[in-house]
Amino acid sequence: MFAVILKPYRSAAKPGTSELTERGSRFIGVCAPVQDEDRAKEVLGEARRSHPDASHHVYAYRLRGGVTRASDDGEPSGTAGAPVLEVLTRRDLLDTVLVVTRYFGGTLLGAGGLIRAYSRAASAAADDAGSAELCPWREGFSPVPYPLYEQVLRLLERHGARNVTSEFGTDVTVRFQAAERIWDVLGGELTELTSGACGLTQTGSLYLP
Repeated sequence: MFAVILKPYRSAAKPGTSELTERGSRFIGVCAPVQDEDRAKEVLGEARRSHPDASHHVYAYRLRGGVTRASDDGEPSGTAGAPVLEVLTRRDLLDTVLVVTRYFGGTLLGAGGLIRAYSRAASAAADDAGSAELCPWREGFSPVPYPLYEQVLRLLERHGARNVTSEFGTDVTVRFQAAERIWDVLGGELTELTSGACGLTQTGSLYLP
């Protein structure tokens, strides 16, 4: 079930915004980390609700599962969605959405002008959001005899385990998250420390900064 090899990837670190004016047209950019396509659509919906009178809501997003979407939303083909998507692609951002809202100012910008304006607004929003590398972690547990409990906690702390919790019963069930790159090392040291009394059981996988 957990044999899939997960790889690090980069995503927007936090929501970011931008705003610029080009020959009377106002461009408002939003960049945000997302977990799936539904959340990307929610970010787009939020932009539309915040700016109901805008002329266009151009968007693009890239997801880890391989889903890539972009829309010109009524702008001439290739002048809006494509340059916004190019910002994500150039920065190699996944699980990230960019929305650029335009209020038309009365002056036509031409294809080149539109491409530059949408690219600038998207890039500025991405700059404001920043980026973060997310690495694969595993979550699991180990049943630990009471006499070894403190030693196991110190071992987990030394390896940077997160969200360590303990359930007290016949033994102590210690649940935690540990980086995938040190999981096997941690398991080996746990077995050695406890003379084979404790082992690791993985229950899930996730990404963390």
